[in-house]
Amino acid sequence: MTTPTHTEDRLTQLEVKASFAEDLLDKLDQIIIRQQDQIDRLEREVQWLRQQAPPEDMAAPRNLRDELPPHY
Repeated sequence: MTTPTHTEDRLTQLEVKASFAEDLLDKLDQIIIRQQDQIDRLEREVQWLRQQAPPEDMAAPRNLRDELPPHY
């Protein structure tokens, strides 16, 4: 049979665990928010870079000699 003290101890332990879980959830929430902000910034940067690059059909013709590795 459980004693009132034992039940109180178990309840206290559960409250502590719940408190830690809530704190961890808040921290994970903040990490997700920061990561989403970073993803949004990176997507904007990629979009900007794509706009800066010349279209492939407008690029200067490539010379295969320019493609040779330096050891040739």
